[in-house]
Amino acid sequence: MSNHPAPSRRTVVKGSLLGAAALLLGPGTGAARAADGPTALRLPAPTGPHPVGLRTFVLTDSGRADPWEPGIVRQVKISVLYPARTVDGFPRAPQLTPDEADYFAVLAPRVHPGLPEVGAGVDWGAVLTHGHVDAPPLPGRRPVLLYTPGGGDSRTLGTALAEDFASHGRIVVLVDHPGDASQVELPGGTRTTVLRGEPDPATFRTMIDTRVADLRLVLDRLPGLPLAPVMDPRRIGVYGHSAGGTAAVHALAGDDRIAAGVNLEGYLDLDPELVAGLDKPLLMFRTDGFESAARLERSWAGVPARRVLLTDANHWIFGDYAHLVPQLQAAGLVTAGARAALVGAGNPAVATARVRYGVRAFFDRRLPVAGHRRAPQ
Repeated sequence: MSNHPAPSRRTVVKGSLLGAAALLLGPGTGAARAADGPTALRLPAPTGPHPVGLRTFVLTDSGRADPWEPGIVRQVKISVLYPARTVDGFPRAPQLTPDEADYFAVLAPRVHPGLPEVGAGVDWGAVLTHGHVDAPPLPGRRPVLLYTPGGGDSRTLGTALAEDFASHGRIVVLVDHPGDASQVELPGGTRTTVLRGEPDPATFRTMIDTRVADLRLVLDRLPGLPLAPVMDPRRIGVYGHSAGGTAAVHALAGDDRIAAGVNLEGYLDLDPELVAGLDKPLLMFRTDGFESAARLERSWAGVPARRVLLTDANHWIFGDYAHLVPQLQAAGLVTAGARAALVGAGNPAVATARVRYGVRAFFDRRLPVAGHRRAPQ
């Protein structure tokens, strides 16, 4: 386990690698760089009473080979967000490290068509979170939520929702899945995604099996983290988006340490017998704009869970794109059609509020925070 990895040799040659990647991926169709300089993007402030602390770790599973890069052992990067006792003198963390931001600028429109091309005028490295690095945690043992992101996304694109949960008294562990995630900076260099378009069945199986194993690794290592004294191992939940939602339900069904889970529009047809026999609390969200809604509904048939439909929304509304894409559209860097395809044409504040309060209320009932009132229903 390591804290805040130092720049690697791969970082030194980043410029040439990114140039080659841009040539390989071909010319883009994004807007030109804004005339008045890079577009400033902001994440919404959390709504809870507590400021948020942040610590980042890299976990190494020496007994497991990495499925995406033969010859190396599996490493998983996590960010732990928690209610802080004070944040005075502790800086806010960027959403992406400088190295990750440079890679994301190239990869973003390939992972999510419609996002601005590299050079279009977006400074991804300037987006700040509301997590204060190494701030001291608020005393007391608290419920822990694990988050696994959508396929091709990095953990930090689930920041806004996680910070909100942390500000209301929970500890949230954002989990990266290197090789699947768009980019992850590790001690040995920045790993980029192997995914190109929609995964075939074999690749999807590898993604989910790897993600579930990553979540189990995190659970195994929680007692050894410096923040373990403020974590309650008897109150653990999991939530995830898309492929992360699939992995979250599989982890919920197969690991007795996890008590409740939330699936944000993830398929459940990979192991139907496993999920059909689920006897733990499960909440599931979906949007009315998801192009694969028919497959989603078929895969959810018979699964014992409460369901919520978001209207005028689309698949990527569950992450930080809900906040970033409308800002990009306002700056002329994302078209109305691209916005609708990514997060929907409706008011993102309405959809994200339903997710935020709905998920919080669900975990308030199942994994309550001592001394806190339940979230609004």
